[in-house]
Amino acid sequence: MIKLHDKYFKPFISEGEIMAAIKKIADQVAVDYKKETPIFVGVLNGAFMFVSDFLKAYPYPCEVSFVRLSSYQGLTSTGIVESLLDVPENIEGRSVIILEDIIDTGRTVKKLIDLFSNTKVKEFKIATLFYKSEVYNGEYDIDYFGMKIEDKFIVGYGLDYNELGRNLRAVYQLNQKHMINLVLFGKPGAGKGTQASFLKEKYNLKHISTGDVFRYNIKNGTELGTLAKSYIDKGELVPDEVTIKMLQDEVEKNPDASGFIFDGFPRTTAQAKALDDFLVSKEMRIDATIALEANDEVLIQRLLERGKVSGRSDDQDEKMIRNRFDEYNEKTAPLKDYYDDQGKFHSVNGIGSIEDITSRLAKVIEELQAV
Repeated sequence: MIKLHDKYFKPFISEGEIMAAIKKIADQVAVDYKKETPIFVGVLNGAFMFVSDFLKAYPYPCEVSFVRLSSYQGLTSTGIVESLLDVPENIEGRSVIILEDIIDTGRTVKKLIDLFSNTKVKEFKIATLFYKSEVYNGEYDIDYFGMKIEDKFIVGYGLDYNELGRNLRAVYQLNQKHMINLVLFGKPGAGKGTQASFLKEKYNLKHISTGDVFRYNIKNGTELGTLAKSYIDKGELVPDEVTIKMLQDEVEKNPDASGFIFDGFPRTTAQAKALDDFLVSKEMRIDATIALEANDEVLIQRLLERGKVSGRSDDQDEKMIRNRFDEYNEKTAPLKDYYDDQGKFHSVNGIGSIEDITSRLAKVIEELQAV
């Protein structure tokens, strides 16, 4: 995949397929116009590469000129086609073939017809490299086309996304990302918080740390926080439905997020099922669970060093650290099986530089987005 501005695009049409489509058009036009010298009029900016390669493939004498039209801003058409460069002069009595890069709704075709309606050309035809027949209004005939394509936003081979991508030799299709929801696992010291911070910025994800959510609700005396505190004060576990309701509130507070990173929940198979049920109710799902794996001895040293700065007692006692590791292993094992059965469990090496680990995580996420 490639990235242009803030969007990802996946390969769609190869350079070889484009060249074959252009040859098909050139051969068809050559049969019709081999006994005269037609004028080919390219539509700027998009058709400049198409025009260049078409002329190389056309075997007979011809002339070339250009008009310039504009209707797209970003990913969508404005619906208004502006003429920025008028029709060429001295075309009276001549056969004119418009060379357009892509035809979709037909607005550009209508503008071209209007432009040439007041001229005294002998004949006027339209050729396009890419033809979105399913959305074309059919008001005018398209005389030649290279290939029909589905109605997806494409870049490359003259076509752009906010002026990037025109120089690509192949054509790429917008990768329509579905929402990515992740569960992030990792032993204490594995760097979940650090990595979640990078991932949420990179992919516009909302990081939901169960610990942070609990502290926020309890500190602010929310209804759920007060309820949770009542269980904690009695030394009891907070019921899963209370935790799920807190997570639900966090999800609903962030409608513009491209997905969520759940950190610290689920901790049991029952919680995982409860989270799945909640997400299904929102027409969402967990796309992947990612475990940051690291050698215990490396993590112990990392935590002991962290304890010197944080002052946390549980980061300063090796025995306590190992107990936390044992608890993690005990709880994570059934969760690994639960998500592995769904084909959603991914293990990532959590040793190395922060950048390297982020890159490994990003590879998993971008493979999910490409599906």
